Amino acid sequence: MTEFSSRVERISISGIREVFEAASEDAINLGLGQPDFPTPEHARQAAVDAIESGKADGYTGNKGIEPLREAIADKHQRDQGIDVDPADVIATSGASEALHIALEAHVDAGQEVIIPDPGFVSYDALTKLADGEPVPVDLREDLTVDPAAVEKAITDDTAAFIVNSPANPTGAVASEQDIKEFARIADEHDVLCVSDEVYEYTVFEGDHHSPIEYADSDNVVVVNSCSKLYSMTGWRLGWVTGSTERTERMLRVHQYAQACASAPAQYAAEAALTGPQEIVEEMTDSFKRRRDILLDGLADHGIDCPTPHGAFYAMPKVPEGFVDECIDRGVIVVPGEAFGEGGEGMARISYATDEETLREAIEIMGEAAAAARSA
Repeated sequence: MTEFSSRVERISISGIREVFEAASEDAINLGLGQPDFPTPEHARQAAVDAIESGKADGYTGNKGIEPLREAIADKHQRDQGIDVDPADVIATSGASEALHIALEAHVDAGQEVIIPDPGFVSYDALTKLADGEPVPVDLREDLTVDPAAVEKAITDDTAAFIVNSPANPTGAVASEQDIKEFARIADEHDVLCVSDEVYEYTVFEGDHHSPIEYADSDNVVVVNSCSKLYSMTGWRLGWVTGSTERTERMLRVHQYAQACASAPAQYAAEAALTGPQEIVEEMTDSFKRRRDILLDGLADHGIDCPTPHGAFYAMPKVPEGFVDECIDRGVIVVPGEAFGEGGEGMARISYATDEETLREAIEIMGEAAAAARSA
């Protein structure tokens, strides 16, 4: 029998996908992390123009086209007030690849990566694929990560820790003080902070902050993408930026894994970043309304849920059997344990769907909760 690598044997198909497979095609999908807005028309048109003109026919440079990297650098200056050299930006096949190459470039076999628990499913799997050891850190009651818990988890074997704000699956947003602490930890312990900022624009109360704004060392790498910022999940266009030395190492992995990001998607992303930005506020306002609808509806059915302050996810505490009862009734939600042991007894709900459908789903979830409690 063919032998498989020990790395691939340590991971399995995401629990999110397993839920999708179990659901009927006409189910209400509250498990999908995808905005229901169209990609901005000017971004679509930029891709069409690039294709029709032939500009998108060939490979781009490994790091991506220069106008896109300049647009990303300008975005960081505009949003974080930091100077990013376009040469230190790599356009990737979504934030998923950006995370992958960041960990591959910085984690040796047996080294530890501190991750939130519950946290995005890729953190654990990508650490294992890099032959590292994930070290889960429990969250606070409000589902934010406590910097003190991260600092306590650091050992001589720690290569990196991951910060995700706004967060998937919880919707939690780290305070500015916590972000400053993460930057301090990276500096003082000489440990890499990988900051996953793909939900950066979806913040309902307060502001988004990045550790790269406050770090005095080069120990922060930022991962981002157009997927959630501009409703471009299918375009698979993300990026990663860090110091020149770190970028050069990540590029070594990227050039063999992907060569370059999709050329048409690069032109679309450039247009999204440099064009009209009204879609950002429109999406955020819509998701905030939906969050409030969901929280009110869950409360009416006796389901306790910490208030998410960003992204478009909520993670309520639910009775045993709730997820199965929902799926049986045609509503897909994801079991909390798909995101780590700390998610046990919870469920992740995505409210990136229209308000009418969301209200219908809430009533069904109420029925599911009642059935689970009486089982």
